[in-house]
Amino acid sequence: MTTLQRTPFYQSHVDSDGKIVDFSGWELPIHYGSQIDEHEAVRTDAGMFDVSHMVITDIEGTQAKAWLQKLLANDVAKLNTVGKALYSAMLNEEGGVIDDLIVYLMNKEETQYRIVSNAATRDKDLANFNKVAEGFEVTLTERPELAMLAVQGPNAIAKLKQAKAKWADTLDSLKPFVGADLMNIEAKDWFVARTGYTGEDGVEIILPSDNAAEFFRLLLDNGIKPAGLGARDTLRMEAGMNLYGHDMDDNTSPYECNMGWTLALKDDRNFVGREALVAKHKLATENGTAMKQVGLLLETRGVLREGMTVTINQGTDKETTGIITSGTFSPSLKQSIAIARIPAGVTDDDNVQVDLRGKGKFVDVRVLKLPFVRNGEKQFD
Repeated sequence: MTTLQRTPFYQSHVDSDGKIVDFSGWELPIHYGSQIDEHEAVRTDAGMFDVSHMVITDIEGTQAKAWLQKLLANDVAKLNTVGKALYSAMLNEEGGVIDDLIVYLMNKEETQYRIVSNAATRDKDLANFNKVAEGFEVTLTERPELAMLAVQGPNAIAKLKQAKAKWADTLDSLKPFVGADLMNIEAKDWFVARTGYTGEDGVEIILPSDNAAEFFRLLLDNGIKPAGLGARDTLRMEAGMNLYGHDMDDNTSPYECNMGWTLALKDDRNFVGREALVAKHKLATENGTAMKQVGLLLETRGVLREGMTVTINQGTDKETTGIITSGTFSPSLKQSIAIARIPAGVTDDDNVQVDLRGKGKFVDVRVLKLPFVRNGEKQFD
């Protein structure tokens, strides 16, 4: 029997009445009493999530940049200032997504970078890092001794400045998708980045594990509400953000999960999976089998769930199908929403339905461009 791992915030969750569950081998809170209240706190005020289960890997070496250009489908040459972050897929040789991750430039010499990747894919990610690193002058160091906390919401920055007044200038200067080392104003191994997984403003903070409990308490005392995995999932779905293993996996092309924008294909950089990716996308486009990611809105009662079949033009000679990859009830919209993969040729004129109960009783759904909600505002009419 595998022993579940605990983050440095575990006791803080218990002390805050968090309901602990197994998430990818980690003991993490699903909620602290009300998932809805936690969701609303992030949409309207400020909440915090323990994301210490994420994998932090530091990269150093004279060929660190060249290695990343081989490893990732997006191009780290875009990282032209220290602290800047880049979102990218890491592909297998067949063009499928091994993982989606964020990479930061950590020094101006372009010899130090940091990758933050998913906990559920840790083993295969690290194996692929090392496989691609063969022949490159690069050293990879996993950092399990670090903790990570996301502080999100329209008042997240203001409340964080209230808790940490000496961070104010740094936080005020941070642009989206940029991080800053806090060593000179806090201590070694403190890092803050204006990133997140909720569709709201906010930051993600990396810090030494020994400081985790004290920092959690400080944020609590400054009105930042702890939020669990349940709220994190409804928030990211409203924001149209992918969850690995659900909305994408090793067999999914970036084009099929709304990550085509992350592909850097304008030059001849030979990243892993490029040849297969381009060939498969060209073939699928030509033969009409290409798929795309969309949002679905249910305007009647019921809940859209992962795995449900989406049927387009049922009963006609044009009938095709897709699948829901994530589904939930949206606390912000008070309706059920889903992220789905459907044929790329579907238009507004097509009749799109879902069999909610698997008994042949189809209900109409509305196809929308993601996201559903961003910065607290509904993104459709």
